[in-house]
Amino acid sequence: MPALKEGAGLGDGTLGLGLFALAITALVAQPAAGALVARFGSRAIVRLGGVVYGAALCLPGLAADPLAFAATAALVGAGAGLLDVAMNVAGAEVEERSSRRMFSSLHAAYSFGAMGGAAIAGAVAGAGVDVAVHLAIGGAIVAAVVLVAARWMLPRAGHAGAGLARPTRALAVLGAVAFCALLAEGSVADWSPVYLDRDLAVGPVVAAFGLTAFQLCMGVGRLAADPVAERLGAVAVIRGGGLLAMTGLAVALAVSEPTVAIAGFAVMGIGLAGAFPLVLLAGAEGRETDAAPAIAAVSTAGYTGLLVGPAVIGMVSEATSLPAALWLVVALSAVLAALAGTARPRAA
Repeated sequence: MPALKEGAGLGDGTLGLGLFALAITALVAQPAAGALVARFGSRAIVRLGGVVYGAALCLPGLAADPLAFAATAALVGAGAGLLDVAMNVAGAEVEERSSRRMFSSLHAAYSFGAMGGAAIAGAVAGAGVDVAVHLAIGGAIVAAVVLVAARWMLPRAGHAGAGLARPTRALAVLGAVAFCALLAEGSVADWSPVYLDRDLAVGPVVAAFGLTAFQLCMGVGRLAADPVAERLGAVAVIRGGGLLAMTGLAVALAVSEPTVAIAGFAVMGIGLAGAFPLVLLAGAEGRETDAAPAIAAVSTAGYTGLLVGPAVIGMVSEATSLPAALWLVVALSAVLAALAGTARPRAA
């Protein structure tokens, strides 16, 4: 990010607008991806998304001004939105055909990939590699891996039914659960280091441990969510996870001690881990003809929360304080637990 800011002459505001453009196009691409998957199948759209994403990834490093950065970031968001929905549709169908749960574990790969990407980016930046070269190599690897791996995907997964999901009360409530889950995840991911650094005065190095603990526990929690949901059911995992997330963040804010706060963020990561994957799967279960649009609808609602959450926390923090703003996330975690019953499997 520092290299991208310097290369395109970005300030904090114009960087934020560029990242906002990325998020908006990802949101717009997700319903479109649901319709495309329903027509062409998830394998074809995973390939398309991988090529678009991989090709677009090198472009922000070449941007010379804020407008070019926003435009290239928007292309990255479009590729990400296509990939997100198509991969989830394929994963849901693989689990449906198998004898065991595995969908949350696929999302664990995302969490660990994000951690690995951050570590690699730090090492590459430290070695002085130009950001455009770094992103071009990364994009080429993404496109190549997606195209090769897609050969083993189910050829017809998601290829049936309408292009858009029929709006129902059940689907709307699942969208609300996804919204709460990703709003809480995005808010804590963005603001926990600020809370530790500024409000608890631990310094930036120790503050980073809060985010690391949160992301690590998200990944581990997603690996555990499948066997736990197999034994107890998705509703119990989402409800218990919401209560766990609520408790972890409440303790982190109430005690105001760095070690306790970091532990609280870790507990919150475990609690939130299974919610979004399981609610996505609930949107697809029992839908023989419109699984792809249903996943797209729930995913879009969730990513809307991921987009607006950090901004809302920032505005409330400006008017009150950051701890006061984060108590809103505690309340949303309670709402998540209360709405968990909507994740019961539908009749096939």
